[in-house]
Amino acid sequence: MAVPTIDTSRVALRPLEERDSDVLFRWINDRETVVYNAPFMAVSRAEHDQWFARIRAAIDTRIFAIETRPKPLLIGSCQLLTISATHKSACLQVRIGESKFRGKGFGTAAVRQLLAFGWDDLGLHRVSLTVRADNARAVRAYEKSGFVREGLLRDAAIIEGNYVDLVCMAVFAP
Repeated sequence: MAVPTIDTSRVALRPLEERDSDVLFRWINDRETVVYNAPFMAVSRAEHDQWFARIRAAIDTRIFAIETRPKPLLIGSCQLLTISATHKSACLQVRIGESKFRGKGFGTAAVRQLLAFGWDDLGLHRVSLTVRADNARAVRAYEKSGFVREGLLRDAAIIEGNYVDLVCMAVFAP
């Protein structure tokens, strides 16, 4: 299924293109960027290239580049994954890879556009996510987009050698 371009005056979500691969490769190998939501492990170019091809072809995933507007600058990526047509549900992930654009509302704007795509284009009913419990800024941003805390997964991930709790959140179609 084709991924559309979703454009507003602030940010645009557009399909990932081959030209984006080098930037995403840089982000996945930047420890400071990765540890917000996953354990950091350096990724080889070959591993990245395999992931990049696989994610763009996956039938249960819609991944987008996040670009600024009016001047287009790639600053992040977001995706709906494990999309289930049966359950009308998906999981959401977002990453603002360019650090100077974090905490300025770009992620929230991208999440709102991604949710609108999920409701309007995919017919989803529920979108869920997990976020590190100690990432208060991200939790607040998700709450601003309508997500509600559903629970806490204690010691659910190991980040930088430490167990961390994950907050489970979800939002339903309006």
